[in-house]
Amino acid sequence: MKHLIFSFLSIFFLATFACSKKDNPAPIPSETVYFPPINSSIWETRSIQDLGWDVSSLDDLLTFLEENNTKGFIILHQGKLVVEEYMNEHSINTPWYWASAGKTLTSTVTGIAQDQGLLDISKPVSDYLGTGWTSTPLSKETLITSQHLLSMTSGIDDSYGDDVSAENLHYKADAGTRWAYHNVYVKLQDVVAEASGKTWDNYFKSQLREKIGMTGAWVQLGDLSVYFSDTRSMARFGLMIYAGGKWESNQIISQEFLNSATNTSQDINLSYGYLWWLNGKSSFHLPQSQFQFPGSLVPTAPLDMYTALGKNDQKIYIVPSEKLVIIRLGESPNEDFAVSEFDREFWKLMEKVLN
Repeated sequence: MKHLIFSFLSIFFLATFACSKKDNPAPIPSETVYFPPINSSIWETRSIQDLGWDVSSLDDLLTFLEENNTKGFIILHQGKLVVEEYMNEHSINTPWYWASAGKTLTSTVTGIAQDQGLLDISKPVSDYLGTGWTSTPLSKETLITSQHLLSMTSGIDDSYGDDVSAENLHYKADAGTRWAYHNVYVKLQDVVAEASGKTWDNYFKSQLREKIGMTGAWVQLGDLSVYFSDTRSMARFGLMIYAGGKWESNQIISQEFLNSATNTSQDINLSYGYLWWLNGKSSFHLPQSQFQFPGSLVPTAPLDMYTALGKNDQKIYIVPSEKLVIIRLGESPNEDFAVSEFDREFWKLMEKVLN
């Protein structure tokens, strides 16, 4: 989507101090995780009463969601459906866009391709796409690896908009020395296509979507290809990530890559992994800003949460300590921030439900 514009007032509300957690491997849940069958509408449930959650607080949360333009909302606990709600003229089968939350699909499929020995993220992007894929000097272009694209440290100038054709990719800094949120990451899809000998769409379908029973499609919107799916498909993806990259007994993506993806990926923006946002760190950067903000990304949320964030508050929240995967799809709650007042208010209410 278009570059996100952030107001400093909203940003400073986020700058509540929190203790940083050391990076740790994403835990593999020790409890039994439920996986819904593929090609089926069956999804086992678990009651709020059984979990000991506060029903009246859940009512308050759902009211907040509906009033803030939410369309699809799911809470999974150990993989089972606890809450599934559709509102504001949405339904269980209605597709909706993931926006930048879909970056985590690209991260995951890149990891799958590396697991299969098709590519190495530490190698230059030009090894796969050839030289001239940017307008940067050749000596600078060859510094950019797939790992830099995953961590948003390509050094490409982020002021040229969303079009990632070569004429719009200009040098700003050496790769690895500057964090800047930029849609140049999408070149990873070209890297995967070249490395696999398949189209991005076909590789994505065969190696991820079909293996976990997702539906949906990539849709071209202006300069960007954006993923659309129903809410349950987003929940399936979040569940696979929560389960340590597994779907039932099938290891879709390696634990090793997933550990790297969901922990700090560089030393500039501590709250960013491989296209995943991380809570509980001592500082964070936001899109279109080179300022380092102190404190945790979402101070009201559990420190171990990691999340896929998209424009207009498309969300995948994963909280290992609470055994939760939470999905929110919908229209903007009057803000365009990827990390917004919505996150803070949501987690204030969600904590009341859990307690």
